[in-house]
Amino acid sequence: MNLKETHNIYFVGIGGIGMSALARYFATNNMQVAGYDKTQSDITDSLESLGVDVHFMDSVENIKPEFKNIENTLVVYTPAIPKNHKQLNYFIDKGFNVLKRSQILGLITENTFCLAVAGTHGKTTTTSILGHLMYECNVPLTAFLGGISENYNSNLILKGTEVSVVEADEFDRSFLTLAPDFACITSMDADHLDIYGNASELIKSFEDFSRRIKPNGKLFVKKGLPLQGITYGIEDNADYNIQNIKIENGTYVFDVKTPNTVLENLRFNLPGRHNLSNALIALAMAVEYGCPHQQLANALASFKGVKRRFTYHIKTDNFVLIDDYAHHPEEIKAVHQAVREMYPSKKVLAIFQPHLFSRTHDFADDFAESLSQFDELILLDIYPARELPIKGITSAWLLEKVNNKNKQLVNKDQLLNKIHESNAQVVLTIGAGDIGEEVKRIKKEFSVAS
Repeated sequence: MNLKETHNIYFVGIGGIGMSALARYFATNNMQVAGYDKTQSDITDSLESLGVDVHFMDSVENIKPEFKNIENTLVVYTPAIPKNHKQLNYFIDKGFNVLKRSQILGLITENTFCLAVAGTHGKTTTTSILGHLMYECNVPLTAFLGGISENYNSNLILKGTEVSVVEADEFDRSFLTLAPDFACITSMDADHLDIYGNASELIKSFEDFSRRIKPNGKLFVKKGLPLQGITYGIEDNADYNIQNIKIENGTYVFDVKTPNTVLENLRFNLPGRHNLSNALIALAMAVEYGCPHQQLANALASFKGVKRRFTYHIKTDNFVLIDDYAHHPEEIKAVHQAVREMYPSKKVLAIFQPHLFSRTHDFADDFAESLSQFDELILLDIYPARELPIKGITSAWLLEKVNNKNKQLVNKDQLLNKIHESNAQVVLTIGAGDIGEEVKRIKKEFSVAS
């Protein structure tokens, strides 16, 4: 289909981070955009400020008449929407052109030079770094991000339409709608087993994705993954390789060995080896695209991060509050490594909200191992998202598996008191649910105290 001939675009689930980036893209390209979401948020408020009509009741009556015109309306939905959703079923039953978010992303990017970032961890940060690097190198790009970039206060970077930078999402095999010129795979750890059934099926989907790259395209893979491509790694013999790492005033300073040269004394401000790895692959893709080295070095040093990715909310000598989206055991381990590197002698309290009953069930022992590393642990109830409960799978059940004498299950209304009682100097909130709302309360409470 030709998107340029579409006048109206209606989003079912418009407040999602990936959906809202697309809505913002179409709104800035002078299309009529509207949509439904379950809850009001900062994201929906920002869309409304662009003139997008957003409502929060699943009712067909809330759909404006112009979006009920089947001839010029395209409907976009996210797989997170339940199958009994009234609006979505109205559009399907009436025969509208109804596409998944990933299909729209495929249509937008098919006539561009597309750089896609895949992997079970690190997609959002890597895509944001890559978009920022290329923006600063004056590449005419559009970047669709799975988070809010601190540099642009947006999940969309716009500087042209010749190049696209996108996250290639493995959930629901969505990334198989893309046909990138360059693609990277950061990791292939087991996840989304509710979709794939087992880890081998997940790995197969990444192999299928690697075969989607256009002829004469390039695949970048983290060294050690079972795929052939340009490799990258930290302090190893990968094609792109970080060496001579130092930390100066909380900033990484390092060299990068490329296949052709060495880039010296690069600076990067995000903590954690996992973020160094994300920075390296973004740099490698930009170098292979042809971006000038000095401009890349300057851009890397100016990258501010992504909201809810090791985001500081309080940072004083007496008290530090950090929020992170980590919701998989490997991501929690990476956050732990980062916080220990930055605060080796301070007591760290982790507050974790598990995300999905199925993920908690599938990785319970790995969650327990990763959560046992912190000085103190508070667990909140599982955030269900799209799922119904699974019998016996609760936060209390998970807590039993954690080997940490300073652990407790806490209701949200008890949380502030429990933080006061812990006397931790570093408080870390982690999870992909609605724990971000608790961060606001914690920040308000402890900004005065700190």
